[in-house]
This record gives sequence, structure tokens and C-alpha cells, in this order.
Amino acid sequence: MYSTPTLATRFARNTRVVRTDVPLTEDQLRAAAPSVFAEGKHESRSERYTYIPTIEVLRGLRKEGFEPFMVAQGASRIEGKAEFTKHLVRLRHAGQVQTRPEANEIILINSHDGASSYQLLAGAFRFVCHNGLVVGDVVEDIRIPHRGDVQGEVIDGAFRVLDEFEVVDEHVAAMKTLRLDPPEEVAFATAALALRFGERGVEESGGHRPAPVTAEQLNEARRIEDVGHDLWNTFQRVSENVMRGGQAGRSVQGRRLRTRPVGSIDRGVSLNRALWMLAEEMRQIKAAS
Repeated sequence: MYSTPTLATRFARNTRVVRTDVPLTEDQLRAAAPSVFAEGKHESRSERYTYIPTIEVLRGLRKEGFEPFMVAQGASRIEGKAEFTKHLVRLRHAGQVQTRPEANEIILINSHDGASSYQLLAGAFRFVCHNGLVVGDVVEDIRIPHRGDVQGEVIDGAFRVLDEFEVVDEHVAAMKTLRLDPPEEVAFATAALALRFGERGVEESGGHRPAPVTAEQLNEARRIEDVGHDLWNTFQRVSENVMRGGQAGRSVQGRRLRTRPVGSIDRGVSLNRALWMLAEEMRQIKAAS
């Protein structure tokens, strides 16, 4: 089977991300996220903590038709904790592996140091830009503590998320049919700018320090496929620029810089989810008008 080269990129100092266009092998998973294969729980966990290595859960999911296409692992500044730290795996079910232009993905998050229960989130992967989205509040998150039949509950949870993708597809289709006026696009990007950079501090005059880039920059298309004034394209342009960075800007002191990508697993998930919810709010407002 033909496979394009593995994408192995450090999105930040503390996170390594690998995504391929065919299911990841266990060797690829181990190289990028050794904590998936942790041989035990961190010493800080109690006897009540049920230890099952994430790879065993993934093997169970694979038997049910779920394949991993992306993996990420955070680092730890605490000595000896890196092999137990938080990791994220994005999976697709058989039949939805190469559906285009978007593929539905189930996001599995776990750790063996107490930082996370097993979490299952709904996501979408956009092939044209390799943008991995996290669905907002359209699908309920599933959290499974490290107690009891963890593997069985994760597999059941994955199928529960899978059943909800029809609703996600309906929302995506609705976003693609809603046209935004230029001021509405800027308003969407302005809200995203605040989500990404927040209040940069307060000057003596009482005003907020500027973000390194403008809302108009966040709304810039990186490729011809992203040009368009519907809500979905606007959402995709802004989301990619927010998450991947790389845009020319200026620091508070006026120095030239390039915006940084979002590297933290937690920050990436929360920000990605917030952007989806922002798009949902815009969709509802436009639909009502």
C-alpha cells in the first residue's frame, strides 16, 4: 500500500505531533508518543486506579474498525513523568477513512499520571489543509475514569460518538450554505483573536495592548480552496491561522515576529472547541435572521 511520508513535526517545545494519510503503525505511535505504551501507572496513583495501557485500548478499538491517523504527546518538566504524560490520538472508523472533503474523527485523550481520565471527543479532519478540528457542544464529551472495565467503556463510548456524527454533518452542511458579509467575517475573526491572544495586558492609559496580528490577517486565505464568503470557509481560514500561526506581526515593543502555533494538547483542544462554538453561534444568528 502506498503511503505518503509521515508528518513528524514539533508544534511546540513540549508537544510532538505525527499524522499520516494511512493508519499509523504501532512503531509510529511508539516513536511519537511513548506514553501510549506506558508499562505502568505513575507512582502518584492510588491502588484504586485501574491501569490499562492506552495501546491495549487502541488495539481493542482497532478490532472494532477504528484506526489511528494522528498522535500527539506532551512533555513534562517533572523528572520521570514524561513516559506517563498526556497523549492524544485521532481515529477514524472504517468507511470514513478517506471521505472528502472532511472526515469524521474520534479524539481519544488519556494519561497515566492522573492528569486526564479517558476522554472521547468528536472531531473532523479537513484534507485540503490537514486541519484537525474539535467539535464544540454539538456532541457530548465522554469521560471515563480509570476504574472498572475501562477498555469496554471506551469502545462503547467511541460508538456513541460515532452515532452522533450525522448531527455534526448537518451542522457543517448548514455552515457551508450561509454567506457572511465582510463585516461579519471580520467580527468572527475579531472574536477568534480574543480567544487566541486574550487581553495582552493593560497600558498605563488604560487601553489593551494590541495582539500581534489583526482580525483581517486571521481571515486571510492560505490557498485558493479557502477563498469564499460562506461561514464554513471563514471558520476554516480563521481556525488554521489561529492554530498554526506563522503570520507576520509585531510584538508589544514593535519588533517583527511570526505568530506561534498552538502546541499544548489542552490549549489546542480548548481553543479548537471554542472556535467551533463561535462558528455555531454565528450559524444560529444568521439562520435566525
